Amino acid sequence: MFNIPDNLHPLCGPVVWLLGTWQGNGHGDYPTIEPYEYGQELVFQQDGRPFFHYFARSWVLDAEGNKVREAAQETGFLRCLPEGQLELVLSHNTGFAEIWYGVAEAGKMELHTAGVGFTETAKEVTAGHRLYGNVEGDLLYAYDMEAMGQPLQPHLWARLQRA
Repeated sequence: MFNIPDNLHPLCGPVVWLLGTWQGNGHGDYPTIEPYEYGQELVFQQDGRPFFHYFARSWVLDAEGNKVREAAQETGFLRCLPEGQLELVLSHNTGFAEIWYGVAEAGKMELHTAGVGFTETAKEVTAGHRLYGNVEGDLLYAYDMEAMGQPLQPHLWARLQRA
């Protein structure tokens, strides 16, 4: 069950459906890696100001769905602006950080990168596109990535349930 917090900032209304913890499985693929399955947990929190804190962690699964090893983590802030406009600031455990801009409306959030920075030891990620949707009460998302000299293309997609 989902309850709208009493202290929700009005600018966060278009993304209020994201609040809480989501868990499930997804798929990863890219020309520079072997396809894989993963488990994931996303957490969206708020404190009454016009942003959500976001944290995601994932782990690689084997063919039977058992955890093989830890995988990516990312954290940041989803900043809510008038008319459903969004800014997302993300930092990744793999050594890169991103600035995203987008819009939320009707149970959907779509974001595009405006800038990416990375450390000397990180893979070169140059652009991305993220789409999140509330579908039958589940969180579906797709992440397209431009990295390692490859053009923007599908990389991750998952279906998560509210925990």
